[in-house]
Amino acid sequence: MTDLATLLEVGGPVAALGGGAAYARARHPGVYWSTVGLPVSTVRLLSSYSSVMEACGLTVAPSRLRVLAVKATTRREIRPVPPRRGIIRPTTTGLRVRLRLAPGQEPADVAASAERLRHAWGVHAVYVTTVKPGVVELRLVGFDVLRRVRMPRKLHPDLLRVPVALREDATPFVRDYRTVPHQLTLGATLSGKSMYLRHLVAGLARQPVALVGIDCKRGVELAPFASRLSALATDPEQAAELLPVLVREMEDRYDLIKTRQGIAPSTPDEEITSDIWGLPEHERPVPVVLFVDEVAELFLVATKKDEERRDEMVTQLIRLAQLGRAAGIYLEVCGQRFGAELGKGATMLRAQLTGRVCHRVNDEASAKMALGDIAPEAVSAACAIAPERAGLAVAGDTTGGWSRIRTPYLSLSDAAETCRESAHLVPDLPALKPFRPDVPVRPPAETPGPVVRPRPVTD
Repeated sequence: MTDLATLLEVGGPVAALGGGAAYARARHPGVYWSTVGLPVSTVRLLSSYSSVMEACGLTVAPSRLRVLAVKATTRREIRPVPPRRGIIRPTTTGLRVRLRLAPGQEPADVAASAERLRHAWGVHAVYVTTVKPGVVELRLVGFDVLRRVRMPRKLHPDLLRVPVALREDATPFVRDYRTVPHQLTLGATLSGKSMYLRHLVAGLARQPVALVGIDCKRGVELAPFASRLSALATDPEQAAELLPVLVREMEDRYDLIKTRQGIAPSTPDEEITSDIWGLPEHERPVPVVLFVDEVAELFLVATKKDEERRDEMVTQLIRLAQLGRAAGIYLEVCGQRFGAELGKGATMLRAQLTGRVCHRVNDEASAKMALGDIAPEAVSAACAIAPERAGLAVAGDTTGGWSRIRTPYLSLSDAAETCRESAHLVPDLPALKPFRPDVPVRPPAETPGPVVRPRPVTD
């Protein structure tokens, strides 16, 4: 009985701690990392740093002065020198540590050993970024942050900057229209493309910008946000009428910029501009973001008349993509399928869309159309997205870099409510008033009846 009691006293708490740790690791990885994973990984990194760097080939031969100093003071073995390590900074998702590279080393050497470092220190992933020449930062991620997306609390959205997703290295993916003016977003049904678009609309709804929508699925995607939209076209016929208006608006803005450029020679250089952002604030027109959902519907034709209309719309879209940035008009083109077989102008339009986001697609050709010309190695990553991981996507840029991102869940009702609360921010654009969507009036809430039923007073 004494041995049994001792076993229960010692083994009970140990089993409870082990079971609690296993449960936290499966259900609450952030809590597990903060309590167990962080201390264990820190000890591993500190105790094995030199040996791991040597095994990864990231050490250099010591200098002669160092060799003489070691021989004069100690009898230790002279070993290769690893990169100088900075202070380890813990985060809610991992660790960050800076390394000062030795002469002759480059960041690519450390990036090539990222997988080895991940296994050696027992973390989920290791990412390498260059801070400045000779200094790199290792970002150790302790768990899969894309399994249950939780956006960082400290986000600083700015004009035309919307934090819309989370990267696999636990940093926010920010859609910045000033840096990347136009973007192509592809995704099959139930891939999370609509959720991505929903976050963009909800984020921009709180900003002083004009939102214009072309939703050729009869408005099922963008109609819930009608209270915040300055214009909405729900079929190709309406889109054919709306696009020329946007082109004329762009031309008027260019005339405004040209008028500003034709100023006196005595005007300071800082007042000469080539886009709307150099204009004085009281003269600057409001930015316009055009959402095109299901872009393939604009290319499909059935008759000769439809073909002429298609060519006109595609030409106007290409003009907006080529010239719209300086005029403050930005494009967000979305669709399930996008390829050269859509017709004339498809490839040319894609070439003007700098940003690329590819969710799960039904065929490899769509992934190649989205990412093949800027990051060929990202095509296989996009084709490997599982159907059960809705919202997961591959984001690429023109520098050749790419990363996996995932959009957090946002219900349609919450996004629509955000648009209704921001309806007073709809700017006054006279050219777009004929296309302003009708906003249905919400029925007033029913007043509950009295709790106590009244009783007539009788004599």
